[in-house]
Amino acid sequence: MDEIILHHFDSSPFAEKVRLAFGLKGLEWRSVEIPMVMPKPALTALTGGYRKTPVLQIGADIYCDTQCIASELERRFPLPTLFPEHSEALAMAFSQWSDNAFFQPGAGLSMGTNDALPEDILQDRREFFNFLDFATLEQQLPHLYSQFRAHLQLVDGLLDDGRSFVLGTVPGWMDILAYFPVWMGRANIARTPELLRALPALTDWEQRMQGIGHGSKLALTADDALTIARDSQSEVEPLISADAWPSLAENASVVVTPQDYGAVPVQGTLLRLTHGEVAIRREDKLVGEVVVHFPRVGYQVEAV
Repeated sequence: MDEIILHHFDSSPFAEKVRLAFGLKGLEWRSVEIPMVMPKPALTALTGGYRKTPVLQIGADIYCDTQCIASELERRFPLPTLFPEHSEALAMAFSQWSDNAFFQPGAGLSMGTNDALPEDILQDRREFFNFLDFATLEQQLPHLYSQFRAHLQLVDGLLDDGRSFVLGTVPGWMDILAYFPVWMGRANIARTPELLRALPALTDWEQRMQGIGHGSKLALTADDALTIARDSQSEVEPLISADAWPSLAENASVVVTPQDYGAVPVQGTLLRLTHGEVAIRREDKLVGEVVVHFPRVGYQVEAV
């Protein structure tokens, strides 16, 4: 089986989700450190323009968005499961809360209260986080604190009956989804210890989550990752579901665009289209032909 390669940077909260998935499953993986700001030429060669962090690479298959990455890790490495108690559908719905309602006020607080952020990162995120009004960010901070604290309270409420993890006795993807904004807060948001002080169930669980670890990490250069993609072939079979929307044919020329932020369209020829996944073939002079995978939830697919 081809090696698991994660393109990420250490301070990315969304990459922390995948690193914890590696830890939960006890996986060995290769780490490619990518720039925190654009341009990201090696990553762009693989993804066709998708710029969010992280990106998972297995051979010539490129997986974008942590929803898609989690599903693919579960397919390839089913045990230990990310989805105990038959929770995959529930977890994917739960992700819409954690990735948006919980994460976004945390991102605003990270931008507005972390004085250690370099100016180039702030400028990049001003263009990237279109859900934030940076002109009034300082005035918004009390409201953002209220929202972030309210979501922390929800997490504490999930755990205050004495359970060890969100679904009971074993951790899963729902725990990772609830945890990553907490991890971001510890690293980037002023007054986070104060916010967490009155939430004992959450802070006890936080310690258990930290104990999961990140699996076994080995470094890899970006150039070596590109070589692996160029020397590999995707084994993904074409599949166009008859009832998938929109109605598109295999090999149609399409663009796939995130619907929230970082909305850079990626163009290619359609390989797979189901209610859960879209995959496109594309070529780049640095990597040859690759297949780029996205989830359906949160992504628009259009013919061009």
